[in-house]
Formats: sequence, C-alpha cells, structure tokens
Amino acid sequence: MSAPRLLAINFRDPHHPEAGGAELHLEEILLEAVRRGWQVTWLATGFRGGTNEAEHRGMRIVRRGDWWDFNLIVPGVLRREFSNPPPDLIFEDINKAPCFTPWWTKAKVAAIVPHLFGSTAFREASFPVALYVQLLEAMIPAAYAKSPFLAISESTRDDLVHRGIPRSQVTVVHCGLNHDRYRVDPAVKKTEAPTVLYIGRLRRYKGVDWVMRAWPLVREKVPDARLLVVGDGPHRAALERSAARNGLAGSVDFLGFMNAADKVRRLQESWVLVQPSPKEGWGLTVVEAGACGTAVVAADSPGLRDSVKRDETGLLVRYADDQALAGALARVLLEPELRDRLSSNGREWAAGFTWPDCARRSFDALLQAFEVRS
Repeated sequence: MSAPRLLAINFRDPHHPEAGGAELHLEEILLEAVRRGWQVTWLATGFRGGTNEAEHRGMRIVRRGDWWDFNLIVPGVLRREFSNPPPDLIFEDINKAPCFTPWWTKAKVAAIVPHLFGSTAFREASFPVALYVQLLEAMIPAAYAKSPFLAISESTRDDLVHRGIPRSQVTVVHCGLNHDRYRVDPAVKKTEAPTVLYIGRLRRYKGVDWVMRAWPLVREKVPDARLLVVGDGPHRAALERSAARNGLAGSVDFLGFMNAADKVRRLQESWVLVQPSPKEGWGLTVVEAGACGTAVVAADSPGLRDSVKRDETGLLVRYADDQALAGALARVLLEPELRDRLSSNGREWAAGFTWPDCARRSFDALLQAFEVRS
C-alpha cells in the first residue's frame, strides 16, 4: 500500500530568506507527518538563489511563482502538477494572502492560520494593496466553508469566528519551543548596561517605530539604557534615520540579521525583550525570551496577550501609548525584584511548550477533523 500523500501550501519554505515563525510552525507539523509515513510535498514561492525543487528533512520542496503572484498561480499549479491523482490531504497555511485552495482541487483541504492581517495591512502596504488583502480575507468563510481550521492562539480563533467561521470548526494549538536552543545558560551573564532587545522583521506593521518614539522617555529615567534592534527588513533605513534625527544613535544599535546562536545569546544577556506589534498570531519571541530568562514588555494586542501572561511573565501595554511603554520598560530596568519575578515566571511558562507536542496535537486535530487515521 502506497504512503498517503500530503501537500502543504505556504508562500515561503524553510530555506526562504524571510522564513520566520509561521514557516517553523508548519515545518514542525509536516515533520510529524513524515515521521508517520506520509509522503509530504511543500509548495512555496521561488526566491533568488533557490532551485525549483529541493529536498528538506524528508519532504519535497516545490517552488513556483513569486511572492506577488503566488496566490494567483496556485490554481494552475494544482491543476497541472497535483491533480492526477490529487493529494490525499492538503494543508494551506494562510500566511499572507489566501490561495482559496478548496476551489481548485478535489482533495480535502485544511487551513492553518497563524494570523490574519485585517486593518494592520494598511500599516505596511499601499492603500490598493492593503484593500486587496482585506477583500481576499473577507472571502475566507465562503472559500473554506468545509475546511477545518488550526489556529495558533485564542486571539486568532476569535478573529476567525468574528469573520464568520463556526467556532466548532477551529482548533487552537499553541506553538512549541526548542528547549535545546532557548534556555538559560549560566555562562552568559546579563549586560552591564540596562539593555532592551527587539528581535523581528523591520516592517512598518511590527510597531518598532513606537519603541523609537518611547525611547527618549526611557532614557530620561534610565540614562545608560541601550536598545538593540536585531533583524532586517524594508523599514530599517527609515528607523535608522529616525534614530539619528532624534539624537538616539548613541543609545540604539541596529544589528541586522543574526544567526540562531547569536540571537539566543542576545536574548540571554539582555535585561528585557520588547515586542511592540499591534497584532501577532502568537508571539513566539516572547516565549523564547522567557525560556532564556529574560523579562518581557509587549503590546496588549491580539496574539501577544495569549503568549504573555499579564503581569506574570511580562507587562502588557496599550498599543501606541508612548508614555505607558516607556514607563513599563523603565520599571523593568529599574526594579530588580520585578525583573527577576517576570524572568522566573517566564521560564516556568515556556517550559510547557514543546514542538513535538505541538506537532502531534496539530496533526491529530486536522486528521480527526476529516476522520482520517494515520
């Protein structure tokens, strides 16, 4: 008997230069399928230097189209390459624009949703593009009416329900964590200067400009505080100009992209991680920070209010309130007892999340929704 065939659809595969938490999440679920004997193919976009096809940890990677037309070319790719016969099951990771896979295939389709953009699309893209994304998202309930949904947080589930997806159709499984990588290392000490760390893509919708506005207020209370910005993206140049224009260049360092080991070291040695996004699917970096023994200050926004336990593992602040953000950061930097309590609780909270458990529960939920047995 031949192995059952699973096709996954996501704009990016693990080797894409901009692959992030959503791709890591999908990869872990697909590796669970590989372990169970499924034949797995991942359909994604091409990128500079990437081959049309590749192998990755027991799965086949197929790259077609580009970031701007992927959802438009998926119907043709499914018809030409994945229809005779169709896969036994398709997982579409709705991460960017939906591809409306159920309309183009006879296969059973499940939807995995890290988060939907909603109005945050207008923070990043031009008005026509953001409106286009919103219109596509508005069609999700009709297109996926017969599909089970996997959400990574209660906030994403509630967003889907608000848009018209029945609550019974959505399963929530939180993301996991690599504890071999993200952990407290006794050999790594906290920096001498009070250090605030941001890790993530430098895009407008990530909210880093809010941190920059609040930073002078932090420095008034903690004059020797330093802000480290790890990550890259199209908004980096504007943020660097803002720092220079406001006289912050001496206290803000833009460190660019970092490999995993260097990123972990920065997490371990910083005093506090700031996560200012107005909307996340879950907020993997705040749990990673907790595992590394670092306190968290984050926006009180969808996703982050799921991954941060309010006043236990981190402080949550009303989005775009400069005074509140500056006050929360200064409190954590100036109050050792608060910082230690958040750090200790963060380690305990993070210990409950593992990738094997996330992958197993996620795959089981999607199979059971179709009454598929593996």
